[in-house]
Amino acid sequence: MGTVNLDPSDQRRCHVLGIGVDVCADVRSAAIGLHARGGGQIVTLNAEMTMLARSNPSLGAAIADAELVIPDGAGVVWALARQGVKVRRSPGIELARALLSDAQSHGWRVALIGATPEVMGRLRDCLARELPELHVVIAEHGYQSAEDWPKLEANLRAQAPDLVLLALGVPRQETWAQRVRQGQPGLWMGVGGSFDVWAGVKQRAPQWLSRFQVEWLYRLVQEPSRWRRMLSLPAFAFAVLRRR
Repeated sequence: MGTVNLDPSDQRRCHVLGIGVDVCADVRSAAIGLHARGGGQIVTLNAEMTMLARSNPSLGAAIADAELVIPDGAGVVWALARQGVKVRRSPGIELARALLSDAQSHGWRVALIGATPEVMGRLRDCLARELPELHVVIAEHGYQSAEDWPKLEANLRAQAPDLVLLALGVPRQETWAQRVRQGQPGLWMGVGGSFDVWAGVKQRAPQWLSRFQVEWLYRLVQEPSRWRRMLSLPAFAFAVLRRR
């Protein structure tokens, strides 16, 4: 199969193990364009999420409904390359941070939801220093009581933010966004552990590890409890190799 090269304005949906992923020349431009068209959901797809989506219909449906699914993981980029589709890895944490800068520049209203109360408190302070003109209308941790979640959802609908970043973990952040964003404007994006990194609680893998595509090892060292989830990586590779 020949290599597919994209024009900067193009965006096309491919599939990895049956899970949709969008290939575009510039994910930031694609996200800004999506906002200009009224908004939608952004999903950051990696190998682990791909395998989970194959066994979790709710997550699979959320990804299929998302307007922009970016190749966050090296495994997804590798799987696309085997189909003749050349694309650069687009880490979700970098796109989300770029969108916060865009939000400050354009006066967007921003909602931040997720992580622990401590992390959210530190994140608010960090963003106030780094992006002092950022208009944050909601900043709530992810450990709300059962009674408070409906109130938070109602507040989101009333505020109608331009950018909603959710650090609720996979698959909850994707399925929650799919449900709550219905009829709402703005960009809705799950960001996993990004709040922890931005708040200085955790660190991203060094760039040399990223170049060797073993960021997963750094995360495993930081969070040994993730080892069971990491078993999805060889399963993903085997499934991709098995497909012809």
